[in-house]
Amino acid sequence: MSQNKAIDVDIDGHVAWLNLCRPERHNAMGMAFFKEVVGLFRRLDEDPTVRAVVIRAEGKHFTAGLDLMEARAMLVGKGADDREQLRKAILELQESNNAIERCRKPVIAAVHGHCIGGGVDLLSACDIRLASADALFSIRETRLAIIADLGTLQRLPHIIGQGWFRELALTGRDFAAAEALRMGFVTRVCENREALILAAGDLAKAIAGMSPLTVQGVKEVINFSRDNGVYAGLSYVAQKNAAALPSEDLMEAVTAFMEKREPVFHGK
Repeated sequence: MSQNKAIDVDIDGHVAWLNLCRPERHNAMGMAFFKEVVGLFRRLDEDPTVRAVVIRAEGKHFTAGLDLMEARAMLVGKGADDREQLRKAILELQESNNAIERCRKPVIAAVHGHCIGGGVDLLSACDIRLASADALFSIRETRLAIIADLGTLQRLPHIIGQGWFRELALTGRDFAAAEALRMGFVTRVCENREALILAAGDLAKAIAGMSPLTVQGVKEVINFSRDNGVYAGLSYVAQKNAAALPSEDLMEAVTAFMEKREPVFHGK
């Protein structure tokens, strides 16, 4: 594994496990990390063998967020041209979380320890979030005199609602796993890291056992409806089903039901 590599990838059956692997830096997100994420999720989106993705991390913490030592280099210069270059650089960094959200395969985050700043941006782009009991979150940018700019302010309100979101974004305060569960940011809290990984794996396998065309269609319709409204979403799902039905997977589901067995889907 390259010394500069930020993410290790392991494919187990139909599940891709992405492991943040800079534990010596508490998995701080450097420039290489953001580039890796974009390319990686584009490949996973195109890989027909992958049906679900789990993001986990090595070391004591999930991520300390943006690598501030690397990011400092982006803040040099005072001219208008420097400000324009910074704007373009921020847009490039945003593409990492956009790639996670656009990936048609459901993405599960399994969080232990601290998940700070840019980590919350990443989680907000995932479909499902699980946490161990020791997990701690923060939209830390507010406390550093930075406006969070990689997706938290745009995505998190749709996950936890405006009330909780505004409190967390405006104060930058820490919130633990139990509170994250109450507000709906995470859907499960596990006793420890080992239980967390088992729960994430079981959930990913359950999703991977469904018809991949259907699961990917559901994710696309959810995101489209969120961004375009109820009636546009209804029209979109009508078009999706008109194009997808009947499918071989649907016939397999009906046959398996009649034969009292578990269906085996092939994405056709």
